[in-house]
Amino acid sequence: MLKEIIEKVELFFEEGKKEIEGIKDSELLEKWRIKFLGRKSYLNQIFSKISSLTKEEKVICGKKLNEIKQNLIELYERAKFQIEKKEIKYNLFLPGVKVKTGNLHPITKIIDEIVQIFYRMGFAIAEGPEIETDYYNFTALNTPEEHPARDIWDTFYIEKEKNILLRTHTSPVQIRIMEKYTPPLKIIAPGKCFRRDAFDTSHSPMFHQIEGLMVDKDIKFTHLKGVLSYFIYEFFKKEVKIVFAPSYFPFTEPSAEVSISCVICEEKGCSTCGNTGFLEILGCGMVHPNVFKNVGYDPKIYTGFAFGMGVERLAMLKYQIDDIRYFYYNDLRFLEQF
Repeated sequence: MLKEIIEKVELFFEEGKKEIEGIKDSELLEKWRIKFLGRKSYLNQIFSKISSLTKEEKVICGKKLNEIKQNLIELYERAKFQIEKKEIKYNLFLPGVKVKTGNLHPITKIIDEIVQIFYRMGFAIAEGPEIETDYYNFTALNTPEEHPARDIWDTFYIEKEKNILLRTHTSPVQIRIMEKYTPPLKIIAPGKCFRRDAFDTSHSPMFHQIEGLMVDKDIKFTHLKGVLSYFIYEFFKKEVKIVFAPSYFPFTEPSAEVSISCVICEEKGCSTCGNTGFLEILGCGMVHPNVFKNVGYDPKIYTGFAFGMGVERLAMLKYQIDDIRYFYYNDLRFLEQF
C-alpha cells in the first residue's frame, strides 16, 4: 500500500508541474492552487489515509508527502511572482512606490536663508575658486607677505613655491568681481574656506563663510549699519541689541566687530556667550583705499563697505547647537532633525 501511495503522489506532482507551466494569469493560478494545495486536494486526502500504515511506513509516507507538498508550494510561489511582476508592469492604476528622499543639510539651509535676505536687498550672488593664489587671498586685500595678520589665516598651501593655496576666506571673490566690473556693486560671496585650525567644538579646518561687498559713490558707515541691522533682524526673527565695536582688519578701515545680545539667554549670561550676554557674529568695515587701488578704483571717487560672517557660527546660534563637529559627522540622528 505504501508503494501505491507514493506512486500516486508522484504522478499527482507531475500533473501539477505540467499544468502550472501554461498558467499566465492570477485567476487560473488560484484554480490551480485549490486543486493541488487546497483543503480538498488529492494530496490532503492521502494524508488522511496514512493512519492505516505501520509506524515505519507512516514515517516514510509522511516524509514523502511533505516533500511533494513543499515542491508544489515552491511551484506556486514562483508562478505567482512571475504573474504579479507582469501585472504590475502594465497596471497603471496601482499606487506608486514611495521614494525615500533626502533633505537639505542644515548648513545649506542657512546659506540659502542668508542669500535670500540679501537678495531682497538687491545683492547679487558671486562665486570664486576655492584654490586661490597668494595675490587674491592676501596681497590684493592689503595683506602683503610680511604682514603679521597673515598668521591669523594660517592656511594650506598646495604649491608653496607658486603661492597656490586653499583660500582662507571668500574675500578673494570681492577682488575678482571688482577687477571685472565697475561700480556700483552689491554682491555677497558664499562658499567654503580652509584654515589650519584644530577640529574642536568651535573650530574646523573647513568651514563656510559669506562675504558681502557694496561699492558706489558716497557710501558711508551708516549704510553698512543699516544693511547689517536689517539682516540680523530678518535672520533671527526677533529684536536683538546690536553692538559695533572697533576692531582691525587689513582690508577695511575703519573696521568693526558686530555683536548681538545673546539669543540663548537674552543677556542673562550663559556658557554660549561666556556669561557676557553678547555674542560676536561677524566682522565688517569700510573698504580700505589700498584695496580699491589694487583693483583700479579711485578711492577719491568710490567708497564701499565689506563684511564677512561664518555660516556655522550663525547656524549654531539659530539651532542652538553646541558643537560645530555635528555638521560634519554625517550622523542621520542629527541631520534628520532639520
